[in-house]
Amino acid sequence: MSTSSAAPHRLSGGLGPGAIVFMVVAAAAPLTVIAGTVPLGISAGNGAAYPASYVVCTVILLFFAVGFTAMSRRVPGAGAFYTYITHGLGRHVGLGAAFLALLTYSAVQGAVYGYIGAAIDTFVAGHGGPSVPWYVWSLAMMAVVGLLGYRHIDLSGKVLGVLLICEVGIVLAIDAAVLVTGGASGPSTAALRPAEFLSGAPGVALIFAVAGYIGFEATAVFRDEARDPERTIPRATYLALLVIGGFYALSSWSVVTAWGDDGAVALAGANPEGMVVDTAVRYLGATAGDLVEVLLITSLFAALLSFHNVLARYIFSLGNSAALPARCGRSHVRHSSPYVASVVQTVSALVLVMVSAAAGLDPVTEVFAWFAGIASVGVVALMTLTSVAVLVYFRRDGSDSRRWNTRIAPVLGLAGLTVLLAMTVANMPLLVGGSRPLAVVVGALLAAVFLGGVALALLRPAAARPRPSPPSGGTATTPEEPEKEIAR
Repeated sequence: MSTSSAAPHRLSGGLGPGAIVFMVVAAAAPLTVIAGTVPLGISAGNGAAYPASYVVCTVILLFFAVGFTAMSRRVPGAGAFYTYITHGLGRHVGLGAAFLALLTYSAVQGAVYGYIGAAIDTFVAGHGGPSVPWYVWSLAMMAVVGLLGYRHIDLSGKVLGVLLICEVGIVLAIDAAVLVTGGASGPSTAALRPAEFLSGAPGVALIFAVAGYIGFEATAVFRDEARDPERTIPRATYLALLVIGGFYALSSWSVVTAWGDDGAVALAGANPEGMVVDTAVRYLGATAGDLVEVLLITSLFAALLSFHNVLARYIFSLGNSAALPARCGRSHVRHSSPYVASVVQTVSALVLVMVSAAAGLDPVTEVFAWFAGIASVGVVALMTLTSVAVLVYFRRDGSDSRRWNTRIAPVLGLAGLTVLLAMTVANMPLLVGGSRPLAVVVGALLAAVFLGGVALALLRPAAARPRPSPPSGGTATTPEEPEKEIAR
């Protein structure tokens, strides 16, 4: 595959709101959340009222999305969180956020590579096949993800669309079967009672719930490949949040209803990893249980592909802003893809998997759990910083007079995210397997990476210079002009 020596810096595509929503929802890995996170939220959080946690998180993130999408109309570039933080709080904080985002999404990918390796091995061995080390399967999936990431974004969108329909379809089939039969003892009402929601550990429940939304910023990350960014990005953002939140709330409620309030709490505590498979077998038959196992693997693969695409575009954007080598900002002549950034991302994932394997880490209880814990803290911190950046930017810029979009909703979102961040930090040991020393190490790593980005901004004055916003009603500057803007 040839590339131009001119190294074009523009991505292209014709993604509409639906295709971008597919990317975002696929990154959320809905079946993985229902099969893996929901039982944990029920057992360690607030029991049968856990589905209400998704409603609370959706409301908070919808407030956040109002300012986020208002910013997307004014600020160019595909960096999303870090780009907005740079324009609002300056390039020092912005580059710190950029490197924090790279760590956060690399951790997510590392977690999923561990989980998918273990899931494939369990499935193959359980059906008479050979048992091989988990990382062998992880590396095989990495090769496929790397190939798709190298190609045009439309191909990834089609693959994700098919996989997403399948995994969402089986969960909705379970939901329908539970609704038709009425569940174990009729529809659960625990999620509707405030006293039930506040019982147990509601803070822990909200932490598990918000982890299911990691990656929804991809709506803005794909702006250069959107058909009509100024309309597509806001529509895709709101639609993605409503689809994700509605799906999680409905499906987690169905799981509770399937076993009854007390039965669901007991099963979630005794067999969390098999709860959804058991639910499928009970209401749809043994074949459905096998299908859930297969679709869990495809769900994990879809998440890997989505996060690969998001990370590649972060690296691409940083390459075009002199924060990373300029080669990282090249796009492929034929595929219009960030092919160099995609290769860099694949290599970093390879290193992460091989180091985990060499260290003898368990792919689920350590690789998945620890890396997911790192990501949970990182993404909430990034959203909180972005909320502050939105408020500062519009107060200083004054180009958007809509008070709801630029002040009221962002303040409400910031308040909710600040509470979530405080709860996430306070419960960090829980997110990394109950180890307080490991939680301290994780916190220090997150802080060090952020400060590393700040240090880079001090050492390289040209890095991540914000480009001027377009005039009111105008079109944002395209990413193909980074060197001109920096020179100014």
